[in-house]
Amino acid sequence: MCTTCGCGSGGSAHMHVHIDEHGNVTAHVRDGHDHEHGHDHDVMPAHSHAHTTDARRAVAIEEDILSRNNAAAAVNRTFFRKHGILALNLVSSPGSGKTELLARTLKDAQKFKTAVIEGDQQTDNDAERIRATGARALQINTGKGCHLDAAMIAEALKHLHPEDGSVLFIENVGNLVCPAEFYLGEAHKVVLLSVTEGEDKPLKYPDMFRAADLMILTKTDLLPYVPFDADKAEEYARRVNPRIRTIRVSAMTGEGMEKWLVWLAAELMLSGI
Repeated sequence: MCTTCGCGSGGSAHMHVHIDEHGNVTAHVRDGHDHEHGHDHDVMPAHSHAHTTDARRAVAIEEDILSRNNAAAAVNRTFFRKHGILALNLVSSPGSGKTELLARTLKDAQKFKTAVIEGDQQTDNDAERIRATGARALQINTGKGCHLDAAMIAEALKHLHPEDGSVLFIENVGNLVCPAEFYLGEAHKVVLLSVTEGEDKPLKYPDMFRAADLMILTKTDLLPYVPFDADKAEEYARRVNPRIRTIRVSAMTGEGMEKWLVWLAAELMLSGI
């Protein structure tokens, strides 16, 4: 949570939107950090009552942050349902292959109407990679923030204007902690775990895998070359979340892409009901 990680995003972020001559949009988050809780860890509290008060204050701030975020997320969710938009929150640690999988998906899923929101602390590199596929993409730079929040998505929607009946891919900041707690209004969290990571990630970061409806094992073409047990990874994910579904995918070879696209089509159909 943000009261401990230090990013302090509480839905109060101001987004400065830049649109270049080609119509590409980059939103920069500014002044989005609530530093009310403080981080002066060098000075020990005078007595236990001070420590208890600080802890209670941190919990109160945390609850307020989540309350404001959830209110904004509910508005986003209403918008998505009204327009039959399937919003997916793609989450993972850095380097799991989110952008590569997304680029391959956009190339293979020409029958879908799509739009993309990219979240990174800095640069619009990922948005440029996505735009190269022909898809519309908006980049959000969070600065010191370690995740996207619902208010950022609400602001992004004003500029991206996803079509009715489309799939909106939200590629979150690479982080397996805070994004688990922040609902954006999405239909599903989709967590990616690459075979270059440890298969015990679901046990180490249970909140994220518990919050996800689908886990995609990525970079499966590397399985012959890395000490990764895919069966154990899926077993561990089901241990923390018995309802989670899993798909094994290689964006490089195309392995598993058809299963992923079938899942997307089924969920898109449900979003229009």
